[in-house]
Amino acid sequence: MIETMATAAESVARPQDAVVRRDVKQRRDWAKWGLGAYFAVFLFFLYIPMILMAILSFQGDTGQLTFPFRGPISIDWWRTLWDTNLFNTIADDVSASGRQSLWLSLVAGALVAIFGFSLSMAFRRHWRLKGDVIAFFILMLALMTPAFLVGLGNQLLWKFMGYTPNLWYTALGANVIWGIPFSFLVMLAVWNRYDRHVEEAARDLGANGPTTFREVTLPLVWTGIFGSFLFGFTLTWNDFDRTILLQSGYEAQPLPILIGTWPQSRPILPNLYALGAGTTAVTLALIAVVLIAITARLRLRGAPIQSVEEEFGVESGGGIKVDAADASKS
Repeated sequence: MIETMATAAESVARPQDAVVRRDVKQRRDWAKWGLGAYFAVFLFFLYIPMILMAILSFQGDTGQLTFPFRGPISIDWWRTLWDTNLFNTIADDVSASGRQSLWLSLVAGALVAIFGFSLSMAFRRHWRLKGDVIAFFILMLALMTPAFLVGLGNQLLWKFMGYTPNLWYTALGANVIWGIPFSFLVMLAVWNRYDRHVEEAARDLGANGPTTFREVTLPLVWTGIFGSFLFGFTLTWNDFDRTILLQSGYEAQPLPILIGTWPQSRPILPNLYALGAGTTAVTLALIAVVLIAITARLRLRGAPIQSVEEEFGVESGGGIKVDAADASKS
């Protein structure tokens, strides 16, 4: 009887159980559309000079520096960058400047990554000290100081000490100082999402300090270190304001100095556009290669285990794989 009454009560439709459906008009998020349009305009004004420069570098022999484009389409202006047999060739200057910029940027990138990582480790361990706040703003001074003032101050300092400005001493030091704040901020962002319990677990399992640092800490933060290296490399590769004041003038000039002083040293031709587009392409290609390598590495690290034997180290014959070092210890 009770079951029958419960079934009848459930079958009775109650007004409060009715689902009311209303047509809700989707409101357009105008703020999102406005920010998207602003971003598109920003990208347009950022990249259109590079695109136009690359287009004008493919003109024919009668090409000029402004529109309209004078055909036919040719790579003759690009060939002047490496072919020494052409009339308007700049191959020797580009080769010397390219090697100088490449080595200078590599060394600056390595130093920026090392100093930025070391400073971030110090702040990570002693962030609660009152002096850390002052040290943080001192590090940021190189980021906020105008580039020309940094170069001028370094030049006056070295001349006061009796040293002639040199590309590998004064200019390298100024570029490293400029890149350290970028590296430091990148590493702070990495440490903010770093889980310290991983290191504690490694020590609980018997690893000492150097082993934990080498096999646990570095593999987890290597992307930040490499990002710091890229910052140091690209900033030095494209720097003009600091380097122009801190070189002797008798050595091979880096590419930014060669491009910046072009109007005073030689006639302006479309091969200047080819050189500018080429340096930009080198930077973009380097970033693309790095992104592809990182993507491939992450996919390999995230590959699923194919079998239980592979996970536990069991060989196909039923035995368990034993490392020779572990066997000798036992």
